Amino acid sequence: MLKRVFAAPDPGRARLRFAARAVLGIGLAVVVCALAGHSLTGAVAGGLAALLALFTVSDPTVRGQAVTTALLPVVGIPVLAAAAELHDHPVARDLAFLAVVGAGVHARRWGPRGHSLGVFAFMTFFVAQFLHATGGQLPELSAAVVLSVLSAAAVRFGLWCYERRLPPAAAPPPPAGGALARVTTRQAVQATSGAAFALVVGQMVSGQRWYWAVGATWWVFVNTVSRGETLVRGFRRVLGTVLGLGLGALLVVPLHGAVLPTLALVAVSVFGIFYTAAVSYTWMMLWVTLLAESLYGLLGVLTPGLVALRLGETAVGALGAGLAVLFVLPVTTHSVTDAWIQRALRCVHACTAEAAARLAGVADADPAPRVAELEQLLGRVRLSVAPLVHPLNPMLGRKRRARQVLGLLDDCAREIRGLVAVAADPEASHDARLAAACWRVEAAVEALTGGTEPVTVTPAADTARPTAEAGALAHLHGLERALTDLAAPLRAPSGSPLVGA
Repeated sequence: MLKRVFAAPDPGRARLRFAARAVLGIGLAVVVCALAGHSLTGAVAGGLAALLALFTVSDPTVRGQAVTTALLPVVGIPVLAAAAELHDHPVARDLAFLAVVGAGVHARRWGPRGHSLGVFAFMTFFVAQFLHATGGQLPELSAAVVLSVLSAAAVRFGLWCYERRLPPAAAPPPPAGGALARVTTRQAVQATSGAAFALVVGQMVSGQRWYWAVGATWWVFVNTVSRGETLVRGFRRVLGTVLGLGLGALLVVPLHGAVLPTLALVAVSVFGIFYTAAVSYTWMMLWVTLLAESLYGLLGVLTPGLVALRLGETAVGALGAGLAVLFVLPVTTHSVTDAWIQRALRCVHACTAEAAARLAGVADADPAPRVAELEQLLGRVRLSVAPLVHPLNPMLGRKRRARQVLGLLDDCAREIRGLVAVAADPEASHDARLAAACWRVEAAVEALTGGTEPVTVTPAADTARPTAEAGALAHLHGLERALTDLAAPLRAPSGSPLVGA
């Protein structure tokens, strides 16, 4: 777990800039709310709204991100109003919360924008429960949300819009289908069922903090597709919560709500959430838990009993998610994993073709967007394969094959990054050896995705010259070897798929 965070590649320091900008944007939002005369409750609501605006919006273009950010208050404020007005009507409030859960998950069928708006809607309802918001507080909280989203947008699109210098990354579309065959529809039913379980049992555990259980169920479903992914994510959520509670006992409790050191810890927690989110859900949950403890410390309600209650409610939420994916319209790990691996391999082919065209002198050939897409696809592969490589998985053969596949796909990504770097060299040019090597890569990918016999790699004799062509050939031959080696783990001796039938 430590290695995944501290040794994970960060091309262009994207994660570092993502996290640093988040601290700046959220800090500005809190300052603006304070200058506007809002109470501590309003400042907390505003800070959380800014966090969501900076964290959840992931459209492939800057223009799309700006449009989605502008829509956040349009979706969030009506949900906030409903949550506040229903505060004293538990049955109606609970039914409305479950409706928001189902609608928020179903909205993922419309891609990154639907996902962002669905998350913001859910978290707005959740924050209203967290702050025990009532109708009388609605004007202040609504103003705080609007001011904070505007502050976050000013930082993201004005002060520090580093995405303008990057090629837009094509976000992988969700799997196709219709009605209950659509994964997002099945997940909406699953999430609503799991949230209903968490809501009922969570209220039995605590009539005040039951929403923690619903929140745990919701976040277990975010960015997962198969039942294996969801179960692993639930385990990691509980583990991250336990670690975060332990760290909070050492760091937050001794502060006794002191404002300045607690705010400093909040800033560190925000940075940790954004920096680790892409590489480790356990680490992200550690920082989320530490942030929640810090906020409760600022509000003056942090006690050992509250800490224990959070752990219990998190376990209830994870259990609700687990029961839902096992017994309500389950989506198998095999079908999801196979689809993402196939798409990653096709993207490797596209990256190679673009790099070869660039080396051939085609002016408008640009492999950089394909590399960004490959990174996203490999992230999805890692997520879908996570149940197979989990330490608690008893199927050692499949675990070994899954780890081999992940390692070889990482080798492919490394060679692709090197090839693209060479192709960007203005002195690089095309020759017959590059054409032959690119053809062999294409054939190797077709063998893996089309069911033909794998291609035997026969590296060219001369790759040692200190030229751009030699560097490109070295990466292409490394890519060939990795693709050829992938044939064994992807095809079991009996012809069965990686994750079994």
